[in-house]
Amino acid sequence: MKLVLEGNHAASYGALLARVQVVSAYPITPQTQIVEKLAEFCAEGRLHARFLEVESEHSAMAACIGASQAGARAFTATSSQGLALMHELLHWAGAGRLPIVLVNVNRALAPPWTIYADQTDSLSQRDTGWMQIYCRSNQEVLDSVLLGYRVSEQIGLPTMLCLDAFLLSHTSEPVDVPEQALVDTFLPPYQPALRLDPAAPQAFGGLAGSDVFMEIRHAAQAAMDEALQLIPKVGEEYRALTGRGYGLVEGYRAEGAEILLVTMGTIATTAETAVDELREAGIAAGLLRVRVFRPFPADEVARGVGGAGKLLVLDRNLSLGSGGILAAEVRAALAARDLSPGVWGYIAGIGGRDVTPAAIMSACREVEAETAPDVGIRWLGLRT
Repeated sequence: MKLVLEGNHAASYGALLARVQVVSAYPITPQTQIVEKLAEFCAEGRLHARFLEVESEHSAMAACIGASQAGARAFTATSSQGLALMHELLHWAGAGRLPIVLVNVNRALAPPWTIYADQTDSLSQRDTGWMQIYCRSNQEVLDSVLLGYRVSEQIGLPTMLCLDAFLLSHTSEPVDVPEQALVDTFLPPYQPALRLDPAAPQAFGGLAGSDVFMEIRHAAQAAMDEALQLIPKVGEEYRALTGRGYGLVEGYRAEGAEILLVTMGTIATTAETAVDELREAGIAAGLLRVRVFRPFPADEVARGVGGAGKLLVLDRNLSLGSGGILAAEVRAALAARDLSPGVWGYIAGIGGRDVTPAAIMSACREVEAETAPDVGIRWLGLRT
């Protein structure tokens, strides 16, 4: 059926269809509507889940870890400072190989206080062992909750699903909500090989010596490598059921592009408009959207670059002292494969600043006029 849903409620419907068994809830703007809707589903009897009202985001993730270790399909959601407060336990879930799904509504970190879109919150957690998916539409949000559980439970890694604050979370779009019976064929009940069971005692999270620690991390990395193959495969299975498929990256008019825009999240939708207008103006522009940031799809990015001589990376984030996080990953991926297009990195849209087609087109014209990128950070739309 078709419903008009905000991005937050699209995530809620995804959790409903996934038949989550434990929801750990703590409110923080702009994600609160996700867990509010799930509370309604539980109260109405539509979702048969244990709804836990905890006292902090740290406790929210702790509850998910305990639930997942006990064999339950666990879900939570947060934003910004809330995700930062979870940091210690994100490591426990990631290296603990627990298939939790966390929806993070990307919001800028303080100070100063703000509630608007910025991907620095989730990207600052990129080393915690979680897969990370960045959505561009409310439809993708719902679908990615289901895809996240399917992949997570197969390889034993948690998924962090990210959507831009307000640009998706509070914006309504038509969303196709698949039938429960269809979802059940795609996402069977969670049946972990290992779980907490008084009848079969096992130890979880114990002390590991130097003789095994490296091997544990090696196994987690192997699971990330496996995810690079599994995510597109599962995406194609989902396409066969719903007509909507998802992979690691997504190109738009990238073939034959001389200037290739690279970005994540909702900026990609705006960038498509800019690409169309640049093409009409005689500039061979294209777009490559990175959908999955962890594991980083380096080979797919390298293939997506094609013959483009110039890359313009738009980062809705900032690693202070370094620059754009996506730009750094793209540069590393290309250098490791002896590819040498110029990479121009722009900081764009942090703190909820608007990113317009006109601003993107202006940046593309700057890049077109230059022969090589400089070493500094460029800022799109900075007020001087």
